[in-house]
Amino acid sequence: MKETPENSRRKFLRQLGLASALGLVSPASAMVQLKSLNSLMSMPPPEPFGDYKAMVCLFLHGGNDSYNMLIPNTLSEYNHYFDTRSNLAIDRPDLLPIGSGDFGLNPNLPDVRDMFNAGDLAFMANVGTLVEPTTVASYNDRSANLPLGLFSHLDQYKHWQTARPHERVGKGWGGYMADLLDYTNMNENISMNISMSGTNIFQNGANSIPFSMNQSGPTLPINYDEEYGHNPDRRAAVDSLLNYTFSDPFKHTYSNTLNSAIVAGSEFKEVIDRLPEFDTSFSAHRLSQEFKMVAKSISARGSLGFERQIFFLQIGGWDHHDQLILDHGTALSVVNNALVEFKNVLNEMGVFNDVTTFVGSEFARKLQSNGNGSDHGWGGNSMIMGGNVNGNRIYGTYPTLEIDGPDYIHGGVIIPTTATDSMFAELALWYGIDPADLSTVFPNLGNFHTVADLSTDTPPIGFMNM
Repeated sequence: MKETPENSRRKFLRQLGLASALGLVSPASAMVQLKSLNSLMSMPPPEPFGDYKAMVCLFLHGGNDSYNMLIPNTLSEYNHYFDTRSNLAIDRPDLLPIGSGDFGLNPNLPDVRDMFNAGDLAFMANVGTLVEPTTVASYNDRSANLPLGLFSHLDQYKHWQTARPHERVGKGWGGYMADLLDYTNMNENISMNISMSGTNIFQNGANSIPFSMNQSGPTLPINYDEEYGHNPDRRAAVDSLLNYTFSDPFKHTYSNTLNSAIVAGSEFKEVIDRLPEFDTSFSAHRLSQEFKMVAKSISARGSLGFERQIFFLQIGGWDHHDQLILDHGTALSVVNNALVEFKNVLNEMGVFNDVTTFVGSEFARKLQSNGNGSDHGWGGNSMIMGGNVNGNRIYGTYPTLEIDGPDYIHGGVIIPTTATDSMFAELALWYGIDPADLSTVFPNLGNFHTVADLSTDTPPIGFMNM
């Protein structure tokens, strides 16, 4: 895509709007930046990426018991796990060993095991929301600056998606990245952020909102073909209302928004409907079908004019206060199937190297049993899948699961040793965010890294091949 001077100006305005929304622009500095608009037309346009990348977030809403997903398999560490988890422990012979065999996976993750061993998937150990590095000592004496609403579903759900655990906000880091990079896409009607799960915080930016779909495709506010195809007069009347210039600004805004949604949805649906069927088969479960629609969206990237896209999928039912072993295993099986099917279709399209999928959840669970389930925890384990993932490795520091271990509080809550900021920042660098913008998107990143030293050559962790 060739960048035009108008696109350069649009990018500048979006970045200015982002900075203002984050409180980073004072009135005086805003005036200075606005004056620089005059010089934009003479500046060389930013170079387009010239490639395609997509980031896919799969969110396990409710709190994934991820210490029953990735489990220590050496005799001494497994014994700590078994003693701590008691009736929640998975028997050692049932584990699926990975890598050198020091760790095993839940028996419902056979394809995840194979992807890990093939180098297509990695684990991030003991990752969680942090404002600053926190230890048991600094937690107990209250000297650590802790995330707001720790152990609360609502707050930790937001913090994973905003990367701002020190405050409660409604904008997410995926949205802020769209604010910065949306100028690279040619499509003016459809957002680069596409949600399969309706409105979400992760994809909301200062100037960006997600484009919503479901497993069947775009959710159109008005489907002309179904509702008015037999009555052109009614269709003309609706068009007239949508294109009318209302004097009331609220009516005008609503009309414009509805009209834009109809145009975008119709454009998207037309392209999707022309695509040939995949050879890859997908399970009937809703999550698998949503991943299939994400794959169709990626397949349509050329027709729709996208160089960068972010997708969001969410599956609930992970709040296992009861019936943990059975229900958690069933839920992991759904995720296992969806991930391997998605990997297969990306390989079919030849874009597995261009798409990175990461799995998040608001928190892990307590290690100790509450009788037949587990209660809210903190740090847990995550997965990252993709052709540019340096797989077959577990990143971060997997904690000892011994009772009263060095990261252990409150009957089995594990304090994170890797901040979500570090994981997110590496994904952002791979995606194309300028290192100079990292602190804008992740304001607490400087508490964990010297931000000026971060780049694609020196990423925060090293799980991505840049």
